[in-house]
Amino acid sequence: FSCNLSDLLCSFPGLLYQEYRDKSTREEIETRRLQDSQTDPEATSPSEETPSEAEPTSTAENKAPPQINLLRNSNSRFNLWQDLPEVQNSGVLSILQPDEIKLQEAMFELVTSEASYYKSLKLLVSHFMENEQLKKILHQSEAHILFSNVLDVMAVSERFLLDLEQRVEENIVISDVCDIVYQHTVNHFSVYITYVSNQTYQERAYKQLLQDKPAFRDVISQLERDPKCKGLSFSSFLILPFQRITRLKLLVQNILKKVEEKSDRESTALDAHKELETVVKACNEGVRKMSRTEQMISIQKKLEFKIKSVPIISHSRWLLKQGELQQMNGPKTSRTLRTKKLFREIYLFLFNDLLVICRQIPGDKYQVFDSAPRGLLRVEELEDQGQSLANVFILRLLENADDREASYMLKASSQSEMKRWMISLAPNRRTKFVSFTSRLVDCPQIQCVHPYVAQQPDELSLELADVLNILDKTDDGWIFGERLHDQERGWFPSSMGEEILNPKIRAQNLKECFRVHKSDDSQRRKLGSRNRQ
Repeated sequence: FSCNLSDLLCSFPGLLYQEYRDKSTREEIETRRLQDSQTDPEATSPSEETPSEAEPTSTAENKAPPQINLLRNSNSRFNLWQDLPEVQNSGVLSILQPDEIKLQEAMFELVTSEASYYKSLKLLVSHFMENEQLKKILHQSEAHILFSNVLDVMAVSERFLLDLEQRVEENIVISDVCDIVYQHTVNHFSVYITYVSNQTYQERAYKQLLQDKPAFRDVISQLERDPKCKGLSFSSFLILPFQRITRLKLLVQNILKKVEEKSDRESTALDAHKELETVVKACNEGVRKMSRTEQMISIQKKLEFKIKSVPIISHSRWLLKQGELQQMNGPKTSRTLRTKKLFREIYLFLFNDLLVICRQIPGDKYQVFDSAPRGLLRVEELEDQGQSLANVFILRLLENADDREASYMLKASSQSEMKRWMISLAPNRRTKFVSFTSRLVDCPQIQCVHPYVAQQPDELSLELADVLNILDKTDDGWIFGERLHDQERGWFPSSMGEEILNPKIRAQNLKECFRVHKSDDSQRRKLGSRNRQ
């Protein structure tokens, strides 16, 4: 049985990728909510990511596959693989096992989502980039910063989609797609690193153009109102490539969770996932590198050294956290309120390898009076000794700027701020709950139901449907979490997510995560044994 994907995609309503992505992630959230609400262990299997509706129970009806109705809205024109007329007329649904049908759906989603993404890229190019009015307003250098190498990205997506289309046309039962993902990631997806690395300059240029050129602002606004854009903003089109490369990795993870263990398809999916992870990390590093360099130059200009000067700017150094804390005056023993001022302000700049302790001075400057390598920092929470000493902790510098040990008693403005400083200053300190890498059988988990953009370096940006292990939490509404799909850690407001209460679902999430990252684990074990040798 074969299927012409061109005809099939033409029959789709042509969802733009932004619409597809939003619907898809919200359906994922609803699926988890449904699973999480199941209290009867027999009512649902945690391995089923997409619950079935009206599943037959009698053996006589077992030939009929479960209807995986992710989209409850009858007006939605989303198509599932099993809903396609070609599939339904072929008779394969009475032959395939339910697990294979789920795998077909996962592979089919990767294909159709790429078609949706390509459609949105084409609109970005034809509707915005090639608009004659916009061309007249923008200088060539401005257009280059704004659109970067989007034509290369679109060409890569088209080639990728053609290969996926050819695979689907070979047989209505898709043999595999991860081999195609692997080949394209290795040979072509470097264009994404170039595009995403330009993101900092792109965002800045866009804001500047909106501010400085009213004509630009008017044309963009006019183009956004066109029905083709379906109410979506120009900036939502500009960030498409970064969203897509990240989402593609998650789609491969979804396939990997459904393929047979120790099969060729599992091996191919693991290879594809590993290569995609390399590209995503390079994209993230590209963005960070651009902004970090500028940030370090800015900090260097603000610092004045009372002690021996420390060179701040380094290619391998970046800011982790900065902010004001209160330092307790006098020796530790004078823990009374008899002095006029018990605490005085100090300002900390914490880098990945260095702590700089300052006092703010006039002219937006900071006078540095102590420093220490980050590896030589220790923290200790002070037991609650009344309101004046609430949120107080001890910071020990095992070797400070004078090559001696020093201690500071510091007070934070809140419990969450104290915990955030303590975890940043001493990252290997044990958290309240244990992380993913500890292989704990159960751990508190949360799924993101509202996207969040990090406001501070120690915070974690969240996408809808992200699942995280909770490592620590505070009474004033903050969570320190570790995202399962990439092990990135950071703080975020607890209001951004919903805790996953069903232990079976939590266990399944961890099991799937271990499986996805098992190739990384074997590499780590090999490296560990080499290091021991």
